[in-house]
Amino acid sequence: MAAITAGMVKELRERTGAGMMDCKKALAETDGDMEQAVDWLRKKGLAAAAKKAGRTTSEGLIGIAEQGSEAALVEVNSETDFVARNEQFQQLVRNIAGIATQAKGDLEKLRALTLPATGKSVADSIADAIGVIGENIQLRRTAYLAVEQGLVGGYLHKQTAPGLGSIGVLVALVSGAPAAKLAELGKQLAMHVAAANPQSIDVASLDPAVVERERNILAEQARASGKPEAIVEKMVEGRVRKFYEESVLLEQVFVVDTDKRVKEVVAQAAKDAGTSIEVTGFVRMALGEGIEKQADDLAAEVAKLTR
Repeated sequence: MAAITAGMVKELRERTGAGMMDCKKALAETDGDMEQAVDWLRKKGLAAAAKKAGRTTSEGLIGIAEQGSEAALVEVNSETDFVARNEQFQQLVRNIAGIATQAKGDLEKLRALTLPATGKSVADSIADAIGVIGENIQLRRTAYLAVEQGLVGGYLHKQTAPGLGSIGVLVALVSGAPAAKLAELGKQLAMHVAAANPQSIDVASLDPAVVERERNILAEQARASGKPEAIVEKMVEGRVRKFYEESVLLEQVFVVDTDKRVKEVVAQAAKDAGTSIEVTGFVRMALGEGIEKQADDLAAEVAKLTR
């Protein structure tokens, strides 16, 4: 009998979308013949996922797991919003999110973790779900934040079910303040991040290249006014400050109370708690961002089927 290598199993899995153990069994049953193994899986109905692997997945759900000093987000994509409302799909996302903190933001590690609900890896559980649900499903990304002392707060925008939504946010707070106070502040800041979409926590952590590019654009715009260079410099500095107020979390106007900036809200919370509170990180994950959606409509789909 031919030796079945990990590389062979990986190749077969990539070709068929079937589960890892199913691929290993198929190769064993066919004495390592790749083509026969593909046919074996097809005959068993285990290669159904392969037909769907190329379809665009721009819908789906963001799942969240909050565990006090650590939290994680996952994005699991489907082809249609209809499937995103499917209870089986929702439970799959919820189950994956439930173990996501173990992966600490490592996507491949998360795919390899065993899902307690199925007893299989996350990757194989997704492959099984594709066969049952009938749509391509992809675990696209995961994010993780943790603090040694304090709390990681979270928020989900447009929740479709408990723990599931279309925008997920995590905010890390380092502090010795009571957990209840930190949880309230963390949720409010996460709601703000969901709405305002800042680029960095503070001015110092903004990408210098982004700042320089913005400064150059603003300078050209100011010079177009025909004003003296000294005036242009002042105009640019004023506009850069405005850019900071729009892009930097601590400099932004707080969406919950527009009379204050975020840094003032954090300072007041620290004063009320009698101890320091520092925002050390945030993550904002919006469903489908960066994915090019297919423009096909229902009529086009029907036309394809009748050709």
